Amino acid sequence: MAKKEENPEAEENAGGAQTEQPASTEQPEAVPETPESKEINKDACMWAMICHLAGLAGIVIPFVGNIVAPLVVWQIKKDDFPFVDEQGKEAVNFQISMTIYGLISAVLTFICVGFFLLAAVVIVDLIFLLIAAVKANNGHHYRYPLTIRFIK
Repeated sequence: MAKKEENPEAEENAGGAQTEQPASTEQPEAVPETPESKEINKDACMWAMICHLAGLAGIVIPFVGNIVAPLVVWQIKKDDFPFVDEQGKEAVNFQISMTIYGLISAVLTFICVGFFLLAAVVIVDLIFLLIAAVKANNGHHYRYPLTIRFIK
């Protein structure tokens, strides 16, 4: 036969009597703030996304629009939102880097290897630009790979 364990609190609760638990007076431990732990304003997320997507202006004005458009958005909104300041620098640095890589690829087209490199630069630019825009819209701090950090 199994031995029945005694639990006086369970018997009191089963009988209908309610027991009050003492309130905890302990304070939760303070968690150090990191950039990821701060709540980011939805407007800041939207402007950071627009800053990244402004790099698509290079389709309309090649080799210049992809740098000027994110630069303009970043300069307008950098004082309003620290998140836009950080992501704007990332977007401008990435577009400057991609422009340099594109110019090098264009020069290498005379050796016939540049056509493949130019296509790769365009594809990498589009993919990372879209990833950064989605991450910024979700409030994540995104750092582009393959980027030369001109603006710090």
